[in-house]
Amino acid sequence: MEQWSWMTVVVLIGLTVRWTVSLNSYSGAGKPPMFGDYEAQRHWQEITFNLPIKQWYFNSSDNNLLYWGLDYPPLTAYHSLLCAYVAKLINPDWIALHTSRGYESQAHKLFMRTTVFIADLLIYIPAVILYCCCLKAISTKKKIANALCILLYPGLILIDYGHFQYNSVSLGFALWGVLGVSYDWDLLGSLAFCLAINYKQMELYHSLPFFCFLLGKCLKKGLKGKGFRLLVKLACTVVASFILCWLPFFTEREQALQVLRRLFPVDRGLFEDKVANIWCSLSVFLKIKDILPRHTQIIISFCFTFLSLLPACIKLILHPSPRGFRFTLVSCALSFFLFSFQVHEKSVLLVSLPVCLVLNEIPFMSTWFLLVSTFSMLPLLLKDELLMPSFVTVMAFFIACATFFPIFEKMSEEELQLKSFSISIRKYLPRFTFLPRIIQHLFLTSVIFMVLLTLMIVTLDPPQKLPDLFSVLVCFVSCLNFLFFLVYFNIIIIWDSKNGRNRKKIN
Repeated sequence: MEQWSWMTVVVLIGLTVRWTVSLNSYSGAGKPPMFGDYEAQRHWQEITFNLPIKQWYFNSSDNNLLYWGLDYPPLTAYHSLLCAYVAKLINPDWIALHTSRGYESQAHKLFMRTTVFIADLLIYIPAVILYCCCLKAISTKKKIANALCILLYPGLILIDYGHFQYNSVSLGFALWGVLGVSYDWDLLGSLAFCLAINYKQMELYHSLPFFCFLLGKCLKKGLKGKGFRLLVKLACTVVASFILCWLPFFTEREQALQVLRRLFPVDRGLFEDKVANIWCSLSVFLKIKDILPRHTQIIISFCFTFLSLLPACIKLILHPSPRGFRFTLVSCALSFFLFSFQVHEKSVLLVSLPVCLVLNEIPFMSTWFLLVSTFSMLPLLLKDELLMPSFVTVMAFFIACATFFPIFEKMSEEELQLKSFSISIRKYLPRFTFLPRIIQHLFLTSVIFMVLLTLMIVTLDPPQKLPDLFSVLVCFVSCLNFLFFLVYFNIIIIWDSKNGRNRKKIN
């Protein structure tokens, strides 16, 4: 009973921080002609309410796709339609066709903020609380601390409540999926993850770990008995859920193809804006976008992405475990973010979610990564005038992690989950005992760079000849950090120890 009382307090703290951030500006406020993501979400309500389904994804006089055309899967469109029905009851002007473009009022802002708040409260937050309550072999105090730190993660709060999006819906469904497959509710977990993909196609970042974990389970049970039956049930669940979500678009072949074209717009290029991945960072020295044709860029990005995630996926199929599943989610999502085609800066949230899930196991490294992930979006956050909310939420998150987790006290190889790796290296280099010290120095260097770049971008004007200098430096430094984390998490996965301590954590 005491645990649930404290969890209620944690939820209230998380909700208070979210609502406080939502009182600030939002993406594109007062900036015609496109305004920003806030207007995109409002415009989708306008389109889905006033036009028939068959016109939602097609360009027309009533639906100019160049003006925030719908480019997310059907479940997002249905969510927009649901919000539009509520908006219609309150004020029809909010979703009036054509005339509502760029609509800005305090009442509408309150309505839109509330829709994010309710979605978060119904889908994401319950999944976080249940996940933390289901953690075994840790005290009630640690479960509460874990929930608080996850709910205070600044990246998701700043993007959903400051910049304005509904990432908590797709991430919440994905988390329900993680819960399901981790506790052998495989069909429910698969259904939840299918809902996540059908809400935002970027959830494909998590798809391979789900597939490999469930395939590994089937192989473990035996493909001639229980494993085969489970495989058939999973296939039927996935197919049925996709059919239900896409049913209105299966009436005509061109309908489904047009939705797919909108979901995967390869014409936008290798990356968009200043994103902290390898392609954007390399473009500082080598203009890949200009040198290579589009189809070659797609092939190269696919090959790098596939090769970087392959070892972790193979390991998960051969040795399926909830712990391995969580770490593979991190590794694969990070591989997609760093190497895949057409990446947005906000896509780092898809890596941050599974990192939150291992916060209890590697608090120091998880805290470090979550700080870097928020820093990597700094140019976008400053564009939306979210400097003060960014500073406050980052400090609140860091203080919570430093208070409830001994992130600076326990820095041994065992605490960093690197003991198996170090033992393997010491067979050839007996004096290899300095890895924790190296990681400490790297952390301090990373923090110093992040602080200095933040101060520079806030206080100084970039050179006239290099107007994007600070934004590029933020992306480059963040990318170097992410490459280090990709190596680190893959080391944990490949050298996963089989000793009793780790088996206890798997449970």
